[in-house]
Amino acid sequence: MGHGGNVIEELMADHREVEEMFARIRGMSGLGQQLRDAVDEVTIELVRHSVAEEQYLYPAVREHVQDGDRLADKEIADHARVEEILKELEHTSADDPQIIPLLRQLINEVTGHVQEEEYQLFPLLRQACTAEQLDDLGDKIRRAKAMAPTRPHPAAPDTPTASKLLAPGVGLVDRARDFVTGRGKS
Repeated sequence: MGHGGNVIEELMADHREVEEMFARIRGMSGLGQQLRDAVDEVTIELVRHSVAEEQYLYPAVREHVQDGDRLADKEIADHARVEEILKELEHTSADDPQIIPLLRQLINEVTGHVQEEEYQLFPLLRQACTAEQLDDLGDKIRRAKAMAPTRPHPAAPDTPTASKLLAPGVGLVDRARDFVTGRGKS
């Protein structure tokens, strides 16, 4: 969840963690509870990561990077597509064969998004911001992930202000539901 370092190091560590989760999912031989647990784990990580980026990374991109509005809007649109897939996965039984194409779609969307961030967005941000700004953003991202929801909420507002106001409460409810159901504990 929190890896330390500046915003780029933090988010790239998240990316590697999600890639490892995807590799475990690809290596699973069947459907069932083990797959459900893996889908829940990757969902929790992706939702936390996305919320934190929308609260802090993309506003920084808008402010500091040339053509930042266009870049941030594209990344937020990517998040919306991923969140819709996550919502479908949440409502798909782990024994339903339809879960496999949904997972392929999720992996493809996230992999493309990660590549764009790492090869295009992060270098621009590194050039535009001071080391102190990047470190400060890393701290903010870690705090946001700790309070973020753990379930997809595609209808929730994706503006930074609304997210900062609503995400902690929604996150608290999600974590309470997770505690009661045992979700994310395997």
